[in-house]
Amino acid sequence: MNILEYENYQEKKSHVSESFPYTTYLCSIPLDFTIVPAHWHEEMEIIYIKKGQALVTVDFEQFQACAGSILFILPGQIHSIEQFENESTEYENILFKTDMLLSRKTDICNKSYFLPLLDGSLQIPTHFMPQMPHYAEIASCIDGADEICKTTPDAYPLAIKGQLYLMFFTLFSKCTLKEMRHKDSKSLEKMKLIITYIEKNYMEKITIEDIAKELGLSQSHFMKFFKNTMGTTFTNYLNDYRLTLSSRLLVSSDSSILDIAAEAGFENLSYFNRLFKKRFGVTPREYRKAF
Repeated sequence: MNILEYENYQEKKSHVSESFPYTTYLCSIPLDFTIVPAHWHEEMEIIYIKKGQALVTVDFEQFQACAGSILFILPGQIHSIEQFENESTEYENILFKTDMLLSRKTDICNKSYFLPLLDGSLQIPTHFMPQMPHYAEIASCIDGADEICKTTPDAYPLAIKGQLYLMFFTLFSKCTLKEMRHKDSKSLEKMKLIITYIEKNYMEKITIEDIAKELGLSQSHFMKFFKNTMGTTFTNYLNDYRLTLSSRLLVSSDSSILDIAAEAGFENLSYFNRLFKKRFGVTPREYRKAF
């Protein structure tokens, strides 16, 4: 199970269809989960906070998002969502492939706006809050698309595209950043490789030696890089990733706790139980019963 599947609850199903690559769904923290670990994907994502507060991290920059916050996550950006203190939150996730808005390469919309946005030469704010200029125009487009999704009338994809184009018109004409954000591209690319490696191999035994070799680094260099970049050790991050996935499996499947521990990559059940209780404050069995 990768993070896209975990986040959308539907194992082995894509967020978007090939015929119309746009989807939206609701999530809650901590009812559904306390954290969505750092991940990245090729779709563009909009996170729209409906109630409460949450911490959203995008390319190592952290935002305290509250009710009404809208966050734009571009394809390839590393991002995570986690509970803020003891706050609960409800948010909408919207994912779509930017290809659905692109036309011929010579098209002025591509050359002047979308392609520069995707290659980083044109930048928009990541976090929009209700008090910011032009927020109402942007929120109105997203709300309009949501209303269309509720009824899906004939030709509804055209209406959703229309709302997206209006949203990007506001972003490109009124909200582009004058001062470009500095990005540590090398660190971001390394982290993408690490995250991809974990997503593909978390069920297997992963050692520091394995992941360091994958990146062409010495073990000491890798451990230092990971700790400085993510603020935690690789072992702690890997365990947290596995615990997050196992918590989802506990409430979404009828598999035994032993099987879930194994599927999440834990070889020892008692070790899994101990880490799970330390992380969630209850045993896996109690967690399953509570949810």
